[in-house]
Amino acid sequence: MTAIAMAGWLAQAGLRNMSLEDLVDGFGRRLNEAGLRIERMFVGMNTLHPMVRARSLIWTSSEGVARHFEFAHADIDSAQIQQSPFAAMLRDGIAELRQPLDRADELPDTPVFDELRGVGMSEWMGWVQPFGELTPQVGSPTEADHAERLWLAVSAATDRPGGFSEEGVALLREVLPVFGVAAKATSLRGIGHGLLAAYLGNDPASRVLSGTVLRGEVQSVEAVVFFTDLRGFTALADTMPGRELIVLLDDYFNCMVQPVMAHGGEVLKFMGDGMLAAFAVVAGNRAEVCASALAAAQEVLGRVDALNVERRKAGQPATSLDISLHIGRVLYGNVGSDTRLDFTVIGPAVNEASRIEALCQPLGQALLISQAFAEAATESRDRLVSLGRHRLRGVREDTELFGLANQRP
Repeated sequence: MTAIAMAGWLAQAGLRNMSLEDLVDGFGRRLNEAGLRIERMFVGMNTLHPMVRARSLIWTSSEGVARHFEFAHADIDSAQIQQSPFAAMLRDGIAELRQPLDRADELPDTPVFDELRGVGMSEWMGWVQPFGELTPQVGSPTEADHAERLWLAVSAATDRPGGFSEEGVALLREVLPVFGVAAKATSLRGIGHGLLAAYLGNDPASRVLSGTVLRGEVQSVEAVVFFTDLRGFTALADTMPGRELIVLLDDYFNCMVQPVMAHGGEVLKFMGDGMLAAFAVVAGNRAEVCASALAAAQEVLGRVDALNVERRKAGQPATSLDISLHIGRVLYGNVGSDTRLDFTVIGPAVNEASRIEALCQPLGQALLISQAFAEAATESRDRLVSLGRHRLRGVREDTELFGLANQRP
C-alpha cells in the first residue's frame, strides 16, 4: 500500500470516528502489507480526566490489540512511567527516537528495550506528537492548566535483521502525522466524554454529547432520589483550614459516590457538603431499583463509619452523614440560563427528599425513607420500620417516614 493510499484510509477512519482499537489494528496491518514487518506497536495518550492521567494500548501482529493500560495521576512517578523511553522524550522535547536492539552492550538501561530484545526484536522507533502548539513537560506544575498539553506517543518494533529499512522509516515518517490526526479525531470524543462524565455523570455526559443541549429540554422520568448531607459541616468549616476542609470533603464524597455508582445510580451534583443522586426506574423495575438504592445507602453509611474511625485515630475531625431516599417522577435534563446550563433533576420529589433529609437529626436517624419508597420497595419492605407520621416543610399533609430495623443513630 502506498503512502497516499494509507493516508486516505487514515483520513476516512478519523472522519468516521473509528474506535482507537480498530484504527491501530488497521494501521498496523496496512503497514505490514507495505513490507515494514512490525511485530509490536504501542499507542498512548494523556487525557484531561481528573482521575486518569493517560491511557495506552499494545498491538501485536499476531493478536491485534492485545493489552490496555490506564494510569492515574499518582502513577506519574512510578518506575513503569519514569523508565519509559517516552518519559525522556517528553522531558527533553525529542520528537523521534531510533534505538537498535541487536547489541546488548549498546542498550540504555530501559526495561522495555531489554524486554523487546529478549523476544527477538532488532529495532525500536518512537515518536511523540503534541496536540497543540505547547511542548508538554512531564510533571510540569502548569501542565494541568493547559488543555493544549495533550500528546500522542507511538512506537513500533521490528524483528527484521538489521532493523527497519530506510524505505520503511521514510513511509512511517510520511504517514504518522496523518495517523496522529486520525487518532486525535477519534480520541478527543472519548476524552471529552470522560471529562464531562467526571463533572456531570456518565448518562448526562452521553446525552450532552449526543445533542441534548437545548435549555428546557427535559424529560419526565420515575426515579429514586438519593439525597445526602454532612451533619455539622458548617461548624467544621468555621474552624478548619481551607485545605484540610477540602480533604475532608473529598474523603466523605468518596464514601458516597462509589457505592451509588456501583449499584447503578447516577451522581448528579455536589451541593456544598451534600450530594444529589438518582436511580432511574426502567420498565417498571421499581422494587429492584429501590433495593439497589437501599443497598447503596447502607454501604455509604458503612464506609462513613470506617472513615470516621480512621480520622479519629489520626486525630482528625470527623462527622456523620444523613441520607434520605424517596421515589417519584422528576424532570431530567437541561435547566438554566441562555449562557450557563445544568444537567440535573428537579421537581416536587427532589424537594421532598431534601426536606426528609432535614429530619434525620431531629429523629436521631442516619437514614430516612419516604412512604412512597417504602410502598415501592416490596423486596425490602420487611427491613423497614415505621417512624410515624411527620410534617415536611412546605408539604400540606403529614407523611409516614421509615428507617431501617436496628439502625444506629
